[in-house]
Amino acid sequence: MAETAELGARYLDAAIALLEGLRDRELPAVDDAADGIARALAAGGRLFVFGGGHSALNAQDVVYRAGGLILANPLIAPGNDLSVRPITTSSAVEKLPELAAPVLDGAGVRAGDALVVLSLSGRNGLPVELARLGRDRGALVVGVTSVAASTAEPSRHPSGTRLLDNCDVVLDAGVPVGDAALAVDGVPQKIGPTSGVVCSALMQALMVSVIGHMVALGVEPPVFMSANIAGGPEWNDRMLAENADRVFYLR
Repeated sequence: MAETAELGARYLDAAIALLEGLRDRELPAVDDAADGIARALAAGGRLFVFGGGHSALNAQDVVYRAGGLILANPLIAPGNDLSVRPITTSSAVEKLPELAAPVLDGAGVRAGDALVVLSLSGRNGLPVELARLGRDRGALVVGVTSVAASTAEPSRHPSGTRLLDNCDVVLDAGVPVGDAALAVDGVPQKIGPTSGVVCSALMQALMVSVIGHMVALGVEPPVFMSANIAGGPEWNDRMLAENADRVFYLR
């Protein structure tokens, strides 16, 4: 039992170290990205978030959340989530750059919008193409990736570029190559993926920074309350109604 408990402690220590690295290294880039997103929203733009593969979970983590920005809209590519069967389909879909244009067209992403694209490896065709096309359309593109992981392997996009090559601002999660954090005797490969906790924290840091920048611009940010506290459902209904022109996940 002591050895297994030690593994849990080692994992938490590794995750904490990565989070401390984010705090010490990435806050200027987070603030830069948040300022751009807030200015886009203040000017009437819309906010979209997309994650490839497991990064879809990190993108969806900022959507429809108590304490979160109501204006964060998920971009959905069919098959690019863990509900698809067989689940391995999600890995195949993430490699398809030709899906990017229909996804952007369906959401109506246009000049003046903001688009956050997450891909830990930063090499697969779909997230790279989403960023590339989004930028071509005049949207502000923020990429969330691991620079170390992205530069360790060749791109799978036809252009040879990676996510970090197609963004206005890059946020480096600092997750190690291969994601897993712990080497353990008796297991031939490392264990303990860290990208989930780190990228979710990075996304939440970005969203609260966006909210702060909107306030600084004199714009009241629409934020969800918990539906499980008194007045929460009524507040949320009013906020959703007032921002219906920029909220697409109820349709």
